[in-house]
Amino acid sequence: MLCPYCQNRLRAGAPECPSCRLTFPRTSSLLGATPRLNPIVADTVFVLRPAEITKIRKRVAQLYWRFPQLTLQVILLECPPPHPLRLHAFWLFNAGAFASESKRGRNNHAILLTIDPSRAEAAIMPGYGLEELLRPEDLGHLLSTAGLEWEEKRWAAGILQVLDGLDQLLEICAIPDGGHSPAAADF
Repeated sequence: MLCPYCQNRLRAGAPECPSCRLTFPRTSSLLGATPRLNPIVADTVFVLRPAEITKIRKRVAQLYWRFPQLTLQVILLECPPPHPLRLHAFWLFNAGAFASESKRGRNNHAILLTIDPSRAEAAIMPGYGLEELLRPEDLGHLLSTAGLEWEEKRWAAGILQVLDGLDQLLEICAIPDGGHSPAAADF
């Protein structure tokens, strides 16, 4: 696990980052109140059409059918500077409580996709139960596959590409094969 602010490695369950001293309460005091978010797809900047939201929700429903332990949230918002998007994603992931109380720690199989169209940035935050399976470089590759769509302001198409890639990546992780670690070329 990496600190969402300084990107230094953290041990699981660490109360704060030993490098920058970030904690969830400090993040909340920096970023303020949690915005009101619609479940599954929260477009707070209104860049998606209703039909696109429906299409994304249907794709998420397919993922839920294949991976019933999964919880997925897509958020499009404008993150005020100067803080990095990954800090906002960390804050929303924890403050938004997308996973139920019974799905905390290693049982947290939630994934948050956060997109800031104004910054042209995106971040994927996996729950603790998925962190060991979903490597940062694989998640970064998923985001880069959507980059061309997002450069053209085709937000829904990029989101769907990320969801398709997550589907493939989760499938690879779900098949026990003696320790295969997925590589970017696998999806």
